[in-house]
Amino acid sequence: MMTGTGCWCGTLLLLLHIADSERFEVLGSTRAIVAVAGDDIILPCYIKPNISAEDMRVDWFRINLPDPQSNIRVHLYQDGIDKYHDQVLSYRGRTSLFKEELKKGNTSLKLTRVQGTDDGRYKCLVESKTHYDDATIQVYVRAVGSKPEVSIEGQKEGGMALLCVSKGWFPEPELEWLDSEGVTLSAGPSETDRDYEGFYIVKLKIPVNETDNLFTCRLRQRQQHEVIKMETEFHFPSEPILVHTDTWKVALAVIGSLGFFLMVILAFTIWRWNALCKVYDASRAEHSQELEQVKDELRLELEKNLNTKLKMLADQLDLVNMKGCPELETIRKHAVDVTLDPDTAHPKLILSEDRKQVRCGDIKQDLPDNPERFNTVHYVLGKEGFYSGRFYYEVQVKGKTGWTLGVVIESINGKKKIDLRPENGCWTVCLMDGKYKAFTGPSVFLCLREKPQKVGVFVDYEEGQVSFYNVEARSHIFSFTGCTFTEKLYPLFYCGAIDNSAPLVITPIGVTD
Repeated sequence: MMTGTGCWCGTLLLLLHIADSERFEVLGSTRAIVAVAGDDIILPCYIKPNISAEDMRVDWFRINLPDPQSNIRVHLYQDGIDKYHDQVLSYRGRTSLFKEELKKGNTSLKLTRVQGTDDGRYKCLVESKTHYDDATIQVYVRAVGSKPEVSIEGQKEGGMALLCVSKGWFPEPELEWLDSEGVTLSAGPSETDRDYEGFYIVKLKIPVNETDNLFTCRLRQRQQHEVIKMETEFHFPSEPILVHTDTWKVALAVIGSLGFFLMVILAFTIWRWNALCKVYDASRAEHSQELEQVKDELRLELEKNLNTKLKMLADQLDLVNMKGCPELETIRKHAVDVTLDPDTAHPKLILSEDRKQVRCGDIKQDLPDNPERFNTVHYVLGKEGFYSGRFYYEVQVKGKTGWTLGVVIESINGKKKIDLRPENGCWTVCLMDGKYKAFTGPSVFLCLREKPQKVGVFVDYEEGQVSFYNVEARSHIFSFTGCTFTEKLYPLFYCGAIDNSAPLVITPIGVTD
């Protein structure tokens, strides 16, 4: 019969045998992976020996240098399922494991639609109940952007400059200006920005004079084994050029000129009126009928002149407000795919199957009371949140008698009535009781010449700007500027009361429509 000590030793040996049988090594690629922007790639990772990983934890991170403690979660597989609760938003919908290969020890990750923010070092961590190991893989992203575009800024009398712009590059390229002899000109450092996918936008400006009329903007991007070069030549015209100024400057000039013209006409009319009145007083009895006729003609002339000039002023303001918004086409290039989040929707809201439309129903649905669900006002948030860069989306409001659109911070409390003001983390505009207004605290009423059928919402996170546009009229509605964002921002939608049956529709964006 086995003694107590012998039993304990046997158990210990059995545990050691089990633990040793589950020991494994995680292997990845020893060579860096070069990914072209927009392509799909596979980050290789597998277990040696080839034991099943179906019951293990597979955790993919992007190593966040220089602080590895703040690594970014890319994908998590645990308890036999994929878990997305703390996956970084930029990877949402772009990562997957090969489920049929897990039983063979293959824990490789597929990453689709590669973008600039994917560049970096990745860690594949595989963990069983008794053992874990990891491997690292380096990913280099390569993107060839647009050919440099050259434009003129300023006027000849005040000194002109040439601006060179190129977009969509990774890694960051270099710009330089050359004169007609091919000599590099001193232009200072380039201005660099990044779009919401992490691709670089570079700008370089140089002052010019009339001693040279041929300039070249050269772009160079250094990759691992090659250097990409692009050039754009610019021939300076001999005749004076007046370059467009900012829209608001045009508006002020137009309004100032027409205002001064109206004041001159009004002053002349008053002077003439007074003169006629004096004549009338002197010879009222003799020429009363004739003077009455002159007064009537003068009154009609004054009204005609004022109406004509006011119409000119309104037409010029239409030009500024409706056609003077050239930046809208550029802004629309920052379009993102926004869907509605059913977990935040008020129980009376009805969402379409594709999560692109919302309307208010008359029956309160039996839904889980999630912490993020609105239960006091008929609000719903977008599924996608944004914490950097620029983003833009459009919402059809046709047929609506009331709506509210904009963005709010992630920590918004949907369990109580929300005062939609910037100090509460809300930047919104609305249509209410037939009037348009911006919730600026106190609210500002907006005078719009055309009723918007489709509203565009644009956010520049770093610049602290939230802007709204009448898409079909190509006009600007309102902008919140000088904002400070410290949290993720989520699109907010309010579709009005129950009797306002038309839905709000998140529409696809065609930049040239």
